[in-house]
Amino acid sequence: MTTGRHFLQVPGPTNLPSAVLRALSRDVIDHRSPEFATLTLEIMSKLGRLVGTNAPIVIYPSSGTGAWEAALVNTLSPGETVLVPENGFFAQQWAKLATRLGFGARAIPGDWRRGVDADLVASTLKGDTERAIRAVAIVHNETSTGVRSDLQPIREAIDATGHDALLIVDTISSLGSADYRHDEWGIDVMVGCSQKGLQLPPGIGLNILSRRALERHELSTAHRGYFDWSPMLEANRAGFFPYTPPTNLLYALDASLDLLLDEGMERVVARHDRHAAATRAAVDAWSLELQCVRPSELSNSLTAVRTTEDLDADDLLRVVRERFDTSLGTGLGQLRGRVFRIGHLGALNDPMLLGALGAVEAGLRSVRHVITDSGVAAATEFLAINDLGSDPTTDPPRV
Repeated sequence: MTTGRHFLQVPGPTNLPSAVLRALSRDVIDHRSPEFATLTLEIMSKLGRLVGTNAPIVIYPSSGTGAWEAALVNTLSPGETVLVPENGFFAQQWAKLATRLGFGARAIPGDWRRGVDADLVASTLKGDTERAIRAVAIVHNETSTGVRSDLQPIREAIDATGHDALLIVDTISSLGSADYRHDEWGIDVMVGCSQKGLQLPPGIGLNILSRRALERHELSTAHRGYFDWSPMLEANRAGFFPYTPPTNLLYALDASLDLLLDEGMERVVARHDRHAAATRAAVDAWSLELQCVRPSELSNSLTAVRTTEDLDADDLLRVVRERFDTSLGTGLGQLRGRVFRIGHLGALNDPMLLGALGAVEAGLRSVRHVITDSGVAAATEFLAINDLGSDPTTDPPRV
């Protein structure tokens, strides 16, 4: 029997702030009442402020995969194709889901160590003379690899081709932790969920829609029921839902949005950058390699670490979990057994991060991985020197 608190350092679900836990425990109210309508409308406004948009927002009682499905069935018709740059496990799942739903999926192969290449997206669209491709699906922060793609050049590349494909972006592990600007970057459909940067339990899926996405929705002939945007948008205008909503998760979402907006997204992003850099300092001290090979594309939500040939990542994860009461992310798809992932997003502070890194270091020593320098010491030194400060606009972390 263990004592103390389990360290949850997977890249989602993440740790929950106390304010969110308290909100979850509130009494349920009538979801047809004026009080509930006020709650819904306030949440929509706060979400818009978080990502820089006044565009319509749809909230589903679902996982992130449900939000994926909603994005596809509301914008495509059977037989139409979505272009998916395949730079990780979750990008791969986008293509598989599109196929299961009766759409075409065209992949741009990648090596799972770099972000999406905007030039390859552009050249593929230029070759699509028959306009079979109706959307481009991008994973902003690929949770399986710790690689973040730059969205603005992708939008510019699509526009430069004159192609009318929609830009659908998966922000599941970047929303609430990384810089994301819905209107400024010209995103047509944002896909998000609750259990990562939004600091909630699983159970809420999100779509944010552009005018072009709504126009395409009117033309779509795909079968849909639960995930149809139309009844959701109609009910949402008055603050309601066409079916029973997850009331207590909405309480929690409202509380979390208050925390994020009060802190300010610039500071939230700086805080995540600082913890990511400290984690990378530890990885370097452990003489291990990052899965991401481009410094400009390193995720600030999680760090994916490659193990050596004589070190099975899953064995390390088992030791860290069983002996040191800490959960880390496993390698997914072709990276299983070769990568482990340290989540550092959501409600996290310096002692929590150092405790998790201590568990990893103890695990590495337990499996006889040769460590020249202490990763915990390296991370501690980085955090001590790089104080976030009271004002991130004047005293940013030196990452």
